[in-house]
Amino acid sequence: MSEPIRHPRGGLYFEDFIVGHVFEHRLTRTVTQMDNMLFSNMTLNPQPLHIDRHFCETETEWKQPLMNSLFTLGLMIGISVNDTTVGTTIGNLGMTDVIFPHPVFDGDTIHVTTEIISKRESKSRPDAGIVDFHHRAYNQNNKLVGECKRQGFMRRRPVK
Repeated sequence: MSEPIRHPRGGLYFEDFIVGHVFEHRLTRTVTQMDNMLFSNMTLNPQPLHIDRHFCETETEWKQPLMNSLFTLGLMIGISVNDTTVGTTIGNLGMTDVIFPHPVFDGDTIHVTTEIISKRESKSRPDAGIVDFHHRAYNQNNKLVGECKRQGFMRRRPVK
């Protein structure tokens, strides 16, 4: 199979997604408590489980703050963008089956895979299609820390 023609920003067009293909994303990210504090504060989330080390040390089983799960979700999807959808996404249509089977802590390094689980042409727009992604995030010990299914509304390759 030949290399797909990518968008100038690097994303794949609808036609180039192959059902069953799994992307092993090259980008990784070590998360910090500063990420946790900034994200929790920006989203007005005062949960001490994320922002109060003393509370966590004295009143939780984890003995340390947990990364905000919505930060983990955003990071998981964000890591996938360079390899898949940068410049070719019209919009996200939704996310389902979001789970966080293991907590993420300060200092964990996250890596992500994305599986293409299905795709179909848009019924309303001939210039677009819908791709179903299955994102999975792992920590440095390959422990699954998050996953979700996402529908992306994707551009079709321009007709020349």
